[in-house]
Amino acid sequence: MRARHSLYLFTIPALLVIGLFFVHPIILTFDMSLTNFKGIGEAKEVGWRNYERIFGRDRYIREIWLTLWYTVIVVSALTVTGLFFAAMLHRLPLIRNFSRAALYTPAMMSFVVVGYVWQFLYSPLNGGINVALRDLGLGGWEQNWLGDPALALYSVAFTQVWMFTGFTCAIFLAGFAGIPEEINEAGRLEGASSWQRFRYLELPLLGPSITVSVMLTTIGTLKTFELPFILTKGGPDGATRLLSIDIIDNLFGQYKFGFASALSIVMLVIVLAVAFLQNKILRDREHAQ
Repeated sequence: MRARHSLYLFTIPALLVIGLFFVHPIILTFDMSLTNFKGIGEAKEVGWRNYERIFGRDRYIREIWLTLWYTVIVVSALTVTGLFFAAMLHRLPLIRNFSRAALYTPAMMSFVVVGYVWQFLYSPLNGGINVALRDLGLGGWEQNWLGDPALALYSVAFTQVWMFTGFTCAIFLAGFAGIPEEINEAGRLEGASSWQRFRYLELPLLGPSITVSVMLTTIGTLKTFELPFILTKGGPDGATRLLSIDIIDNLFGQYKFGFASALSIVMLVIVLAVAFLQNKILRDREHAQ
């Protein structure tokens, strides 16, 4: 009994940090979301009016759905590309370490640097992508990658996928490293092809790695702000205006602290709900396998 009490005592510092730097700010943010605070002066209580405004206007509902759709695109692409490169490198040990470092390098770069580099590449005049297409004789494929509302969101998503593919690849490589070699050897003895070993032996055992990768990339993508802001600032015509951009705009652009707090609480609820559902579904899938 005394040992158990000692273990509980060791959790007190962590609980204090969580309470002071996470729970307390959330409570203050929720309290501010019930006001019309402008950053100066006295905050006037407005009840649930900020939330009624969010869910009563199509603009904010559209931003919520756009954020969710952007997350689906990025997380799906990151999972597939990361798994693909990890499976390839797992079978190529001679270049594994070098390639892993090369793939992970973009994830260590600043969002600002990545954003401005890709903004140049996407330029409709002399951007790297259009120039390359022109030199390859594919001038008809040139696009206004960030200026076309039909393409802008996917162009921003591609940039984020390029940046973090190495991150998901590293997670899956760790998962591959935990698979006993005897399982693959048994598959070879049974005459299974490389694809069959991956599909029926390795992929089910990568369940925990898939859960970790999907959870981390989902949470990070839902609250992403830097790349959409640097590349398009939410344009064109609101095609890339995610919920995070509206939060920053209301907070630092219009000084609507109360309304920005309400948007932040909505985003927090969405992140928690999506993370909970994902965790339950993926954990159930792991146990089923």
